[in-house]
Amino acid sequence: MSRPELPTDAPRLAKPVEAAFTGTLDELRLEARGCRRCPLWRPATQTVFGAGPQDAAMMLIGEQPGAQEDLAGEPFVGPAGALLRELLQQAGLDVARLYLTNTVKHFKYEPRGKARLHKRASASEQAACRPWLAAELARVRTPVVVALGAMAAQTLFGSSFRVTRDRGAWQAIGPATSALATWHPSAILRMRPPEREVARAQLLEDLRKAATRAQRGGPGAGDREARARPTSDPARR
Repeated sequence: MSRPELPTDAPRLAKPVEAAFTGTLDELRLEARGCRRCPLWRPATQTVFGAGPQDAAMMLIGEQPGAQEDLAGEPFVGPAGALLRELLQQAGLDVARLYLTNTVKHFKYEPRGKARLHKRASASEQAACRPWLAAELARVRTPVVVALGAMAAQTLFGSSFRVTRDRGAWQAIGPATSALATWHPSAILRMRPPEREVARAQLLEDLRKAATRAQRGGPGAGDREARARPTSDPARR
């Protein structure tokens, strides 16, 4: 497929995107199965593209697939996904009405015996995947986007973004799209008490905030929130 410029009214990523793919969301999903834009496809089982309705009430963007997502071919089906789905339910959100995706579409790992240990995608690997995310944003056009974790947050808002400092603050990423960033559930699972309970409560708070914004239908006037504020966040991410 050819790669024209993004529509001028599409949500924008802070980090550069060379161009967006053409085609429908279903066509993009099929094309992504054969993606060879970076070397991550070689050891991975399959591409893990986004899942959910094109008219989703909200898009949640994670970082990269884990071992279970790699085998299932769907995002957020492992332990972090179980925690996320539990908190989405507590926030009053129906996961069937959400679009779930990741910044990077292939599982990167380091073999350790029979185990496959998660390894963070490099800057070049993230850049290679950004056109897919930009294309998803351009087609789903949800009014509310939630970035989960530092990789997704910095892709949306820039490299200076810090989840510990800036989580929960709305930013416009398009004429009709607001976004905020918060903890990735996998980061919470790696924490120890009492930090884990604090971060879990913060993730739930941010999901409830996003649910309220989604019910209103998107960006609202007069409710700007300070990006930097005192915080007792338990860890830097």
